Amino acid sequence: MIEKDTYKTITKPSPEVLFKDKNSKFFGYAFPISNEEDAKAHIDALKKQHYQARHWCYAYQLGKTENTISYRANDDGEPNNSAGMPIYGQIQSFDVTNLIVVVVRYFGGVKLGVSGLINAYRTGAQLALEASNIVTKTINVEYAITFDYKNMNKVMRIIKEKQISVINQLLELHCELHISVRLKEADAIFDIFNRLYEVDIKTLND
Repeated sequence: MIEKDTYKTITKPSPEVLFKDKNSKFFGYAFPISNEEDAKAHIDALKKQHYQARHWCYAYQLGKTENTISYRANDDGEPNNSAGMPIYGQIQSFDVTNLIVVVVRYFGGVKLGVSGLINAYRTGAQLALEASNIVTKTINVEYAITFDYKNMNKVMRIIKEKQISVINQLLELHCELHISVRLKEADAIFDIFNRLYEVDIKTLND
């Protein structure tokens, strides 16, 4: 079974969306993130922007493959699992990752009950994701190839034949190329260079 080597994410923040229920207002947002610090920064910014709001509930997911996925959901004072998990459910439904969805609530004076809250936070998240620009990206592996200048031709011939993307290069007496290869092709490309005489290849750390 070939491992999936694409994932869906967003490239820029969504427009602000608004869902209303019984005088409560729910503002929804989606932001691209690459780590937990990014997530915290967006939450902090929304708390300053909506300083009179009652709750800032959110869910985020990080990771591109099944074995690297991590997520967090936060109810921020709402009843357990009435906000964070409904938001996270929409992240799963849209099959997106490396993003945070935040729904900010202004309390309207009328309690919605748990089922009403679940619906409101789920809808706020859904509207934010529907308004987002969702794109499909490939999961790539990056390698460093090192060799002496005299071996340049045989290395570059493979780069050209296999249409490999070069992301960085240092071409002097001692040469180094950084290449990016789709996950499903990565092992085969590694083997090709690994078999070349006087050419070294190693995986670049993330």
